Amino acid sequence: MSNTAGPRGRSHQADTAPNQKAQNFGPSAKRLFGILGHDRNTLIFVIFLAVLSVGLTVLGPWLLGKATNVVFEGFLSKRMPAGASKEDIIAQLQAAGEHNQASMMEDMNLVPGSGIDFEKLAMILGLVIGAYLIGSLLSLFQARMLNRIVQSAMHRLRMEVEEKIHRLPLSYFDSIKRGDLLSRVTNDVDNIGQSLQQTLSQAITSLLTVIGVLVMMFIISPLLALVALVSIPVTIVVTVVVASRSQKLFAEQWKQTGILNARVEETYSGHAVVKVFGHQKDVQEAFEEENQAVYKASFGAQFISGIIMPTMMFVGNLSYVAIAVVGGLQVASGSLSIGGVQSFIQYSRQFTQPLSQLGSMANLLQSGVASAERVFELLDEDEQDNDPAQPNTVATGANRLEFKDVSFGYSEDRPLINNLDLEVRSGSTIAIVGPTGAGKTTLVNLIMRFYDINSGSITLGETAQDAVDIRTMAREDLRSRTVMVLQDTWLFAGTIRDNILYGRPEATEEEMLAASKAAYVDRFVRSLPEGYDTVLDDEAMNLSVGERQLITIARAFLANPRLLILDEATSSVDTRTELLIQRAMSKLRQDRTAFVIAHRLSTIRDANLILMMKDGEIVEQGNHRELMALEGAYWELYNSQFNAPAKEELQADGDH
Repeated sequence: MSNTAGPRGRSHQADTAPNQKAQNFGPSAKRLFGILGHDRNTLIFVIFLAVLSVGLTVLGPWLLGKATNVVFEGFLSKRMPAGASKEDIIAQLQAAGEHNQASMMEDMNLVPGSGIDFEKLAMILGLVIGAYLIGSLLSLFQARMLNRIVQSAMHRLRMEVEEKIHRLPLSYFDSIKRGDLLSRVTNDVDNIGQSLQQTLSQAITSLLTVIGVLVMMFIISPLLALVALVSIPVTIVVTVVVASRSQKLFAEQWKQTGILNARVEETYSGHAVVKVFGHQKDVQEAFEEENQAVYKASFGAQFISGIIMPTMMFVGNLSYVAIAVVGGLQVASGSLSIGGVQSFIQYSRQFTQPLSQLGSMANLLQSGVASAERVFELLDEDEQDNDPAQPNTVATGANRLEFKDVSFGYSEDRPLINNLDLEVRSGSTIAIVGPTGAGKTTLVNLIMRFYDINSGSITLGETAQDAVDIRTMAREDLRSRTVMVLQDTWLFAGTIRDNILYGRPEATEEEMLAASKAAYVDRFVRSLPEGYDTVLDDEAMNLSVGERQLITIARAFLANPRLLILDEATSSVDTRTELLIQRAMSKLRQDRTAFVIAHRLSTIRDANLILMMKDGEIVEQGNHRELMALEGAYWELYNSQFNAPAKEELQADGDH
């Protein structure tokens, strides 16, 4: 219903120091993949489909090796004299000393003079085409299901982040840059989804391919399989060494991205102020410096992680050469067929390719884990204390507040409010004045329980007898009785009607119009072409500052609260509009307890009680006439604004 003010005098800067060590990759990666556990059964089915798809694909080279043997055996059979037997030809070769050729021909299916068996060849090629086609269809179906799993997981993660934000205390938002928080909620979550989407399917397929190919390689030739396995330790060492260095840079990349986003958000929000004070050059220099930090971290992360792929290709080529040499020797010795070595060479490519893919996926996975760590950091933040299991409540019309020995500080070593005692009677208007940092906004933040007091109590009730400590109430119950209208207007993208109804969505059209007329919104809305259906653009820039403030006041009228908090609510409107709003506020404050924070003291002269605060303490209290008669802190502050002698002011009050 309103935006809230952060604590005065606190730093709103996030810690921007660079990471000094790599993030904890293992537990973060485990937690990241754990978010897929909700669809565990579907994921198991996806893996089953991947096994079938990879199994059929892995059969391809073995079948092609059989086809090669059919062609080679047909070629040799064609060159042999018709009518001769295979045994006779082998015996002749052995007699001639051609033992290797004889050994090679012993395991072949030779029919002298017959030529190539095209029927058998066509059948094998048909099986190859069928295996590849069915494998591809299964892979496509598996990828579609996996995409649904990942997107479903990202939907749940976004919901979890959204719900977490609503459970965080206001102190968290005061300690982090808004741009960095937005970066975690948007950029980092999107990067997690992209990383899982791009790596998960490929990782499953690659791992299964490595296993399937390795099994086939041992079936064809255990010796060549051992030669191929030599590349695995080298692959693991390279991946681990490179990954350990690039993970730190990926974490730094996304942290610097959050800092840069905070700079952009801050600069664009205050673009007019930057131009008025001529700080474009300073802002540009700061942007360039932070943009350069993002560039350095991103370039370093991508460059180092990019080393993995070419290194894997180099190791794979060395393995390919070794397999070709040893395989040729085995064919020559007759211990391996031509089709067998051809299949093995294909398998060696299929073996090194997924290893290279796993290496190249390391940078994507590390980037995703780095983003996940930032999101998990948000999810692990301490939440505000839970409401009591059986919260107290008060009567609907309760609006009497009492502060008893209240002390509060945003940090333990810097107390802001000390031993405050204050009784706020039902229906009274309390004006809070004082210099910047005196604790004015802090006082209303305590009433709303945006922060909980360190000691003492704040009670709410119709009378002192039925009052309850607000800490024993549910926050929603307490805040539903209160409306805040702040100096900084907050309107969302939507129509003027939607923004007013935000105060009470179930209100009727007549109630909405009544609130608009009471806040003098109706007079300018009627002049707009679309009236109350006028759509507000980003930050409602198609309305003036004063018009935006009037809409927030109409929203407060419609909410019909028992407690009203006005923090410089009329500071953005012109003098005539301010007078109209003051009259409307007088009606709104009837039978309600109102807290008014004001710097223009002319707006609070009719308050029932004025609190003069300084350094977190109430140094003076009373109505306007009483405080002026004291000639103390309030007297000095009042005359500093109007430059009028105190005696003349008192005389003017007497004349009235």
